[in-house]
Amino acid sequence: MEIDRAGLAAFLRHRRELLQPEDVGLPRGQRRRTSGLRREEVAELCHMSTDYYARLERERGPQPSESMIASIAQGLHLSLDERDHLFRLAGQAPPVRGAGAVSEHISPGLLRILDRLGDTPAEVITELGETLRQTLPGIALTGDATRFTGPARSIGYRWFADPAVRTLYAPADHAFLSRMFASGLREVATLRGPGSRAARYAQQLLPQSEEFRALWEKHEVGVRPQHVKRFIHPEVGALELNCQALLDPEQSHRLLVYTAVPGSESYDRLRLLTVIGPQVLR
Repeated sequence: MEIDRAGLAAFLRHRRELLQPEDVGLPRGQRRRTSGLRREEVAELCHMSTDYYARLERERGPQPSESMIASIAQGLHLSLDERDHLFRLAGQAPPVRGAGAVSEHISPGLLRILDRLGDTPAEVITELGETLRQTLPGIALTGDATRFTGPARSIGYRWFADPAVRTLYAPADHAFLSRMFASGLREVATLRGPGSRAARYAQQLLPQSEEFRALWEKHEVGVRPQHVKRFIHPEVGALELNCQALLDPEQSHRLLVYTAVPGSESYDRLRLLTVIGPQVLR
């Protein structure tokens, strides 16, 4: 497929002009004259340089890679149909959709909710527990979970492969969390099939973790997360947080939102954590 530079540039400009700062969690400011978002704002949302993005809108620059197109689609809050259209304009085949397909493209609706949770720990995760996006208080709570690559992107995989992960969680909950992660991995592996990432992760964990092997052999399924999660944060101490989940069934993504009961010790500590910010955990 060849890149349609004129079509790509027009589509990007149109989508940028339709979005308002409040649509993507940005402040509007008092002296705003631009219709829609500025190019530098879109570039920041897409995790690329302003110059690179501006060249695309001016029908210049190299053909963007698949990963770059995916970043632009997410930054502009495109729907799946709009994302696929963007891929074709850029001369690339859209990601596979349909039964068994795994998408990391967060729906615009879920993103709009996340963007309005700037003062609350929240994250969007895949069915394998891979964090796709976090709020800043979310990073302050659990660290930047988007930095991992390969199988380590999955919290279920990290739980068994890296013992240091467990220090953030109350020791009394470790046994239950082990059962939950093993159960969840088995369910996804069965759903997606023997060639899926979930199945590969299980095969990689079996020789690494005796605990995982023992749990895997039990064939336990249906172990669901508890509504109250207990964290041991290195700066603010113990936290008991309610975890509410919003499911996007089309793409098997979940938006997790962590809150504390008003007036509780955890509530005060969570407020302190929000002030401290995300520099504590890396």
